[in-house]
Amino acid sequence: MSAPVTNMLVRPAEAADLPALIDLLGQLFSIERDFQPDPDAQRRGLELFLRAPERAVLMTVWCEEAGVIGMASAQLVISTARGALSAWVEDVIVRPEYRGQGLGRRLLAAVREWAEERGARRLQLLADRDNAPALEFYRRLGWQPTQLFAWRVFLEA
Repeated sequence: MSAPVTNMLVRPAEAADLPALIDLLGQLFSIERDFQPDPDAQRRGLELFLRAPERAVLMTVWCEEAGVIGMASAQLVISTARGALSAWVEDVIVRPEYRGQGLGRRLLAAVREWAEERGARRLQLLADRDNAPALEFYRRLGWQPTQLFAWRVFLEA
């Protein structure tokens, strides 16, 4: 059973939210095979988001009872396929005890509004193929899978 949320606010993240956001990312990355929790790396990444509000956003769900209990991030890229900006959505997570109350839906709606205000014509995201609850969540919201595979190579600094 979910813990009820009262006095809830969906809002952009603030620097004071970093410890809670790092904890949420630790939870998310612990269930994804491609990533590992690394609090120092997550702090650096989150700080990059906070320093680039014109091209990136961290939306949070904050509630009076528990502080930050959910997050979603997005950043703008150029889509040649759409001939416009597109937004990469990442890091969508709500603490397990608060799931099932529409908070993830509200986070994604806030990210979508942010992206549309900046001229984005598409939202896209990656989801772990083994995370059946997340995949079903995105399907229920009207997201569609693509035929593309995600590929990566790490660059050394």
